[in-house]
Amino acid sequence: MNAPSLSPAVPPRLRVLLLDDDAFMLDVLADMLSDLGQFEVVSAAHAAPALAALARHRPHLLICDLSMPDMDGIEFLRLAAEAGFGGGVVLLSGLHSAVRKAAERLAEAHGLRILGAFKKPLEQQDLLRMVALQQQAEADAPASAPA
Repeated sequence: MNAPSLSPAVPPRLRVLLLDDDAFMLDVLADMLSDLGQFEVVSAAHAAPALAALARHRPHLLICDLSMPDMDGIEFLRLAAEAGFGGGVVLLSGLHSAVRKAAERLAEAHGLRILGAFKKPLEQQDLLRMVALQQQAEADAPASAPA
């Protein structure tokens, strides 16, 4: 009898897109993800390459700064939603919690699935929780092969 192999110690490999105009923050987030396990990580410091990466990389998880010089995070998220992004979103900002909450509501209104909104810098235990939420969502999703 061939039962499906379930190994909680080896979660599915997630594709992650990091968007932040701060190169140091991108490095910190990539290092934190590396400490948590095996991920396919693409980092972008500007919105245009991040939008291109959405189509090319097809991430399961998007970690997005809200305050960027070329395009704010809300506009980026609107464009991501229009492009059909269906993964989980983690919002980051050094701005007041009311701004993060408003951004969360706007992103949800665009049909995005917000996993959380956090003050920068993101703590490793919060990142671990967000990764676990996305891994659970991927495990619960109907089986479909990526296009």
